[in-house]
Amino acid sequence: MAAPGAAAPGMAAHAAAAPDRTTSPDATVSPAAAPVRLLTGFAGFGAGSVNLAISSSMFASSGAVEPARLLAGVLAGLWGAALFAGAVVFLAKERLVGGRWTRYALSSAAAVHLAGIVFTASGTPGLGLTQLSALLLTLMVIASVGWLGRSGDRRQRMATSPQAAGMRPGRLLLAAFAGAVLVAGIATPGLAASTAGQYAVPHGGHGNLAPAGHHQR
Repeated sequence: MAAPGAAAPGMAAHAAAAPDRTTSPDATVSPAAAPVRLLTGFAGFGAGSVNLAISSSMFASSGAVEPARLLAGVLAGLWGAALFAGAVVFLAKERLVGGRWTRYALSSAAAVHLAGIVFTASGTPGLGLTQLSALLLTLMVIASVGWLGRSGDRRQRMATSPQAAGMRPGRLLLAAFAGAVLVAGIATPGLAASTAGQYAVPHGGHGNLAPAGHHQR
């Protein structure tokens, strides 16, 4: 008869055979999770900037200010600010604010940008390119968030350190740099084509005399 404090042989064998959650495949995080998460945040910042540029183009467009254009400018500005805030929360807490509702909002925004490319408003030159940049960045956010959800990273809620993600700091830094360059390469043409970009002062031109007295000192 076994001692009262001793475990039965069958129970001991069952406990030894129980899988360890810390070493099971479900608990592992893909090495690509950390750079993809950073890319998601960068794309969110870029999409927010481009949407703010769209808002400025709506307000500064030539011709009479129509109620529909005014409403579009307000919505674009609010959506751009929401993308900024969502990107900050996503990078800080490693979760998507709003869950599936945010996914629906992103998909709806992509459809709106696509419609904006097809039906570009008159009096807003370059707005089609700005809408294209916003569309590509929004699709980038959707794709990267979907990848993270499928890989199980969102359920694990683990730290973004290179050790937890299985990636060396040097490689993570290179991946972050590549993601930032990619987002900048998509966002910069859209920002330059907007009304705000057309009136921006070139680098090194601050304080110099410009034609028609623009930014003169």
